[in-house]
Amino acid sequence: MEYYEKLKAIREDQDMTQQEVAEALRTTRQQISKYENGTQLMTIGRLRELCRLYKVSSDYILGLPRGLDWPRE
Repeated sequence: MEYYEKLKAIREDQDMTQQEVAEALRTTRQQISKYENGTQLMTIGRLRELCRLYKVSSDYILGLPRGLDWPRE
C-alpha cells in the first residue's frame, strides 16, 4: 500500500471526512484529496500535523518496518 492510500485508510478508520481533516489542518478539502490520491506531495510539516491528528507515527504512514537498524557510525 502506498503512503497516500494509507492516508485515506487511516482517515476512514478514524471516521473522519476530508472536510473535517481539512478544517483541523486549516487547509482545503481539495488539498487533502490531492494528498490521498498521490497527486501532490506534502511537506514534512504537513506529515507531522497528520501524524498528530491521527495519532500514528510517520513510519506507519510511510510503511517503514518496525525496528529498523539504521546505520550508525
